[in-house]
Amino acid sequence: MIFKAVGDGRPYPDHGLQARDWAKIPPRQVRLDELTTTKRELDLHSLLAKDSTFYGDLFPHVVHWNGDFYLEDGLHRALRAALHQRTVLHARVFDL
Repeated sequence: MIFKAVGDGRPYPDHGLQARDWAKIPPRQVRLDELTTTKRELDLHSLLAKDSTFYGDLFPHVVHWNGDFYLEDGLHRALRAALHQRTVLHARVFDL
């Protein structure tokens, strides 16, 4: 099992963070098996693109809410880490 669960949407309240706000959060390691995704589907093109992080943040965005970690942005990065048999990835974690 790669993730703790596969979700469909964000169960937590809106946090109001913009790209600049996320950039201020230092990355830390998060175990893949502790993450619940907020998207059920992934565009395979995003996963396989060589420049998939060129225009976005290099680190996935995770929201920690009610004791659970939700992968809000960066599903393709997390899956790529899993395909490389990594059990952790560096992500920006916002405690809500």
